[in-house]
Amino acid sequence: MNLDREIQNIFTAKERMKREDLKPRLYHPERKWFLAAAITGLLIGALLISSFIRDTDNPLFCSLASYKTGAAAKDDPTPIQLKAIVHYATSSIVPQQNLAEISISLEVLKSKAPCNFLVFGLGHDSLMWASLNPRGKTLFLEEDPTWVQTVLKDAPFLRAHHVPYRTHLSEADDLRNTYRSEPNCSPTKAYLRGNEKCKLALTGMPDEVYDTEWDLIMIDAPRGYFAEAPGRMGAIFSAAVMARHRKGSGVTHVFLHDIDRRVEKAFAEEFLCRKYRVNSAGRLWHFEIPSAANVSRGGEDKSVSFC
Repeated sequence: MNLDREIQNIFTAKERMKREDLKPRLYHPERKWFLAAAITGLLIGALLISSFIRDTDNPLFCSLASYKTGAAAKDDPTPIQLKAIVHYATSSIVPQQNLAEISISLEVLKSKAPCNFLVFGLGHDSLMWASLNPRGKTLFLEEDPTWVQTVLKDAPFLRAHHVPYRTHLSEADDLRNTYRSEPNCSPTKAYLRGNEKCKLALTGMPDEVYDTEWDLIMIDAPRGYFAEAPGRMGAIFSAAVMARHRKGSGVTHVFLHDIDRRVEKAFAEEFLCRKYRVNSAGRLWHFEIPSAANVSRGGEDKSVSFC
């Protein structure tokens, strides 16, 4: 059984549904029978996947990796995975990213054990991300407290927090041009919790964010398409600081969406660094950022540039 192929089939079907939504809507009673059969087929497929996983030594997802602990239940699909299958099979709403973009993150998840996965943004793809990492920690950060309550009302099993931002998109150029004048924004001194002097630092996140070493960070929020929106400057800067402060082995994988926008691209090149970019698709860039302790710069002034 090829899980990547199954995911491809689901997205192909969803794109077909989107096209169908453009046609006049007519009520067809037989569709409910088709829908019931589809759900049944998906659930049976999930059970077959579970059976396949228990019989192999090769990990497939971060979320479905088998480590032979002796507990068969550890290899079974989790409730959130089954919820995701049913949700995306029965909803006309698809994730914000396309298949090519999602596949980049999926490849990383497949290679990792249960991960610490931080996602800036709470939306129609949240259930998908959580289902790909059910035995790890997946945490969503959202700018709109009302939207957090709305989503959690329907999906209480997701972990999400409201996060305030201190910036506006209209300030982006000024923030990028002047951050070097504030010592607490410098690569060697930057920190997040309580760093009120550096406006790019996200100081209002829950302690859980500061106290966790994140393996993957997805930046797909906050809003950044009108002047009064918070923009993603703070999220990009803060992701860079968290990655540089990593104490464990390996790199921090950072995924930035909407890279076609000027501000996202400029701040990515300023703080995430083009030399750390390892992959891209559509409007998504993937960075592998090493800990600052593991980077040698020779004669460069480490206090001036993140890159």
